[in-house]
Amino acid sequence: MATAWGSLPDMNLLDANSVVSTLGLIGVLGIIFMETGLLIGLVFPGGEVVFLAGIAASASGAELLGDAKLSTPLLFLLAPVAAIVGGEVGYWFGKTYGRKFFDRPESRFFNQKMVATIEKWLLKYGPRKALVFGRFIPFARTLINPVCGVVQLDRKVFSLWNAIGAIIWTQVAMGIGYFLGDALSGSGNYLIVGVTGLVVLVTLIPMVPEIFREWQTRKHHK
Repeated sequence: MATAWGSLPDMNLLDANSVVSTLGLIGVLGIIFMETGLLIGLVFPGGEVVFLAGIAASASGAELLGDAKLSTPLLFLLAPVAAIVGGEVGYWFGKTYGRKFFDRPESRFFNQKMVATIEKWLLKYGPRKALVFGRFIPFARTLINPVCGVVQLDRKVFSLWNAIGAIIWTQVAMGIGYFLGDALSGSGNYLIVGVTGLVVLVTLIPMVPEIFREWQTRKHHK
């Protein structure tokens, strides 16, 4: 695994390719942890990082992502651990500080409507579906864990489904990237960008029914 520490000033933490290529495995694990455990994770491209990490762990990783080449066993072993630990940290923050944890200025990355949406999902679908499928939705995988703490979800129930959701999310997302790695060999970065965009789009599909219902509700009340 090549880690270009000398080029750190040029690294962009908001660019998934930059994180994987420059920081390697440590960067991938750090982004996963922050996106699932800290609200600052809302600004990071966790989904793209996990997907590109799978490509970097494939036989064509170095060719497709410059110097990036991740250890396949370490990546698939440690990524779910980082997601599980991040989830537990998020839960702790929510349970310890309650709703004060969400008392912060609204921005294009965070607003109270997001929190309200996650609470509604948790109430409607229960912890199993919310914690598993929520991992595949960008803002949900950051907010679902502290929200579970805020509403005082039973710790054992949370820990069980947090772990299951973390394992499924990381293994599926990285697995897709890994198996696509060889298929993308010789295609150049432009195709990687396209495929990454497609993966991001697919992760947003679970939000479509909820957005449609919200639109219908607002239309009905007008």
